[in-house]
Amino acid sequence: MTTLQDLCDYLERFAPARLAEEWDNVGLLVGDARRAVQRVMTCLTITPASAAEAVAERADLIVTHHPLPFRPLKRLTNDSVPGRLLLELIAAQVAIHSPHTAFDSAAAGINQRLAEGLQLEAIQPLAPREADVDGLGSGRFGRLATATTLQEVAQRVRRFLKIDGLHQVGEDAQRIARVAVACGSAGSFLEPARRAGCELLVTGETTFHTCLEAEATGVALLLPGHYASERFGVEALAGEIAQAFPELTVWASREERDPLLWRAT
Repeated sequence: MTTLQDLCDYLERFAPARLAEEWDNVGLLVGDARRAVQRVMTCLTITPASAAEAVAERADLIVTHHPLPFRPLKRLTNDSVPGRLLLELIAAQVAIHSPHTAFDSAAAGINQRLAEGLQLEAIQPLAPREADVDGLGSGRFGRLATATTLQEVAQRVRRFLKIDGLHQVGEDAQRIARVAVACGSAGSFLEPARRAGCELLVTGETTFHTCLEAEATGVALLLPGHYASERFGVEALAGEIAQAFPELTVWASREERDPLLWRAT
């Protein structure tokens, strides 16, 4: 019998909680660790659609990248979206675990996979943690085997993430040799990327003013969207949990979608 504790132990080895940001809420958030688990769903975010899917598909556990709850709740009622979703999942005995920023920064985490997917070499943490014995940290940066143009790197991003479009700061012909990556909403990594000698930062999304700062400092940005920059990671995680626990049924949510749609016209 596989228990929820078995899954929690596996996820802790895979994405140690010590790698999470101080403000984050990671680990087992809802559930009895002693309960048996047979069906596991991964998702980027627990939404009404993905929560309904978990209930309909009789999931015992949701491994969600973004925590629910994320911030402390003073009351648990159906008057708020988080409260309503939590009540529905608790009633259906669906546990919730979130690795979030620990998964972002793990040795085989989302940022490492993104850097490898863009074919970077000599990959290192963009913001190392001095106390981390494994030399890990937040974000990643590395060099391209051969310097190329911003346009070519943008094509690599689109191919790897399987997306049609993205936002770009910088000219197509700008030469790129060193690239930083930070999934999600990580405009705060612009300055660390510049200090690391990177000509480009790839992150999911950032603010208008960060885009202006990037333009002024000569660091290009590629912004594929928050969803696209992380969803591939939870899809891969589903496969890895299934491999580690072949007795379980594991899948990545088939119902969640990016709320932002690209429109050419």
